[in-house]
Formats: sequence, structure tokens, C-alpha cells
Amino acid sequence: MILTVTLNAALDLTYRVPHLVPHASHRVREVTERPGGKGLNVARVLGALGFRTTVTGFVGGETGRTLRALLAADDDHGSGGIGGGSGVGESGGSAAVTDALVEVAGPTRRTVGVVDESTGDTTQLNEPGPHISPEEWEGFLATYRGLLEQGVEATALCGSLPPGVPVGAYATLVREARAAGVPVLLDTSGEPLRR
Repeated sequence: MILTVTLNAALDLTYRVPHLVPHASHRVREVTERPGGKGLNVARVLGALGFRTTVTGFVGGETGRTLRALLAADDDHGSGGIGGGSGVGESGGSAAVTDALVEVAGPTRRTVGVVDESTGDTTQLNEPGPHISPEEWEGFLATYRGLLEQGVEATALCGSLPPGVPVGAYATLVREARAAGVPVLLDTSGEPLRR
């Protein structure tokens, strides 16, 4: 199993408009929503390639419930996307992705992408994410340690940190994985990467 960590998961909303004009009202032609955040995107690709994957990170509020429902729906439709199952699909082409997300009090963030159909350009708006309490962070660490003990072959730590998570969080998670003998890939930026 491959473990992906998305500490700042998101519900990705995409609006398609004929032509995006600043300071104007727009009629949206199409709206899509899907689970997002770098680690969830990595899990989606790994699942499509047939790798058994588990996702963890923080989710909360109504947005978090919607994100989880979409995860489960992806799996229920046999897309090989993200969901609550486990194992490689019968055709051998895709694997389900197991949801091990940790509930928090604050709402999961949303990201809004507005696609200008006339140019193909996208304008992206990213919310900061829920504030994570020290108790929620400690609860996540316990979940993460437990997952590392379940035969994880590799872990991918991905994305930004939500407010309240220590800036050295990824350094802590890397040390935990190394102590468990699990290879780690890290995709982040700024001070969390330097740490």
C-alpha cells in the first residue's frame, strides 16, 4: 500500500464561463466538484495505475462531508478513482483508494477555478483551510503512526499546511516514516520544505 498525506485537503470547484471579464457578472455554463489537494490527486493517479493507496489528512464540516461522499462515489462507480474500497480492481487496471482522513472541527477548504473558455486560461482561488488545534494535530500523528505500521511501501507528503499545523510538520512526518523504514516523497514549498 502507498500512503498519501494531504494535510490541507480541498473540495475543488470548477466553473466554466464563455469569457472571464473582471468586475463583471458571469453565467456559469458548467460546474464540477471533486476531492482535491495534492495528495488526493496523487492517490487518484496511483489508483488509476493499479496501486493500492490510502489517503489521510484533515477533513471537517459540511465541505468535508461532501469531499468524503465524492471519494466514496468515485469508488462506487468503478472509476478506479478515490473511494473507500481496497485492492486492485478485477481487471487489474485500477485500484480503489482507502479513506483514512481525520475529522476536525473546522470546515475543509474549497478551491475555486474559473475557466475562461475563450482562452482556456484558469483563474484559481484557494481558501486557507481549517485551523488545526494542537489536539487535532496530535490525533492526526497517532493515526499516521498507526497507518505506517500497516505495511506501507511508501508515503507521499503533499501540499500546503493548514493554519495551526506546526511549520515543521513535514519534518516530523518524514522522521516518523523513516523510523518505520518507509521511503518518503515530499511535495511542498517554502519554510515547511526547508525544515
